[in-house]
Amino acid sequence: MFYLHSKLLERAARLNEDYGGGSLTALPIIETLDSDVSAYIPTNVISITDGQIYLESHLFFAGQRPAVNVGLSVSRVGGAAQIKAMKKVAGSIRINLAQYRELAVFAQFGSDLDRATRDKLNQGERLVETLKQSLHKTLPVEDQVIVLFCATNRYLMDLPIKKVREFNRELLKYIKENHPHIPEAILSTGDMDEEIENLMKSAIEEFKNQYSTENSI
Repeated sequence: MFYLHSKLLERAARLNEDYGGGSLTALPIIETLDSDVSAYIPTNVISITDGQIYLESHLFFAGQRPAVNVGLSVSRVGGAAQIKAMKKVAGSIRINLAQYRELAVFAQFGSDLDRATRDKLNQGERLVETLKQSLHKTLPVEDQVIVLFCATNRYLMDLPIKKVREFNRELLKYIKENHPHIPEAILSTGDMDEEIENLMKSAIEEFKNQYSTENSI
């Protein structure tokens, strides 16, 4: 089986001009039984590939779409493909989501939760909501950086969960209309220096004050 998998995946390559040029990317899709990622077939393919995106049905039915299990999904080349600005804002997301998953299971038992635990649960819920993606609607990388910066810097903590996605959409619209230099700088440089970071903080705070006023009853 290892031989068959490796033989198939070896077809993925970048050819030089002597062989006609072009390239082929392999995306093997493996169905797990009872979510057992440690079974022979999944581990065999994982050992050959450059990482995996692990999708879970219970996350899908719980409304998390794409239903990516952050803890079991791994990229061995993702960091090389990310712009510096994305690395800065996304660095803490994995561990925060992993902690949230563990605490969410514990919280189901209805025990009294201390303030720090409630805080992590609230942060995790808003991160999950931020990562949800509508069907066929993608975000350019500069917009991804802005909404992830907003989520990881805890600007969403006092928002109701059902308002998070609306807030993010309106925030991006506000920044493009009033502070277009922010996404332009992120896109052109691929980075987010201290000046852009401070401008982004100011823009988010401006919009948040406006959003709170408009939505107050």
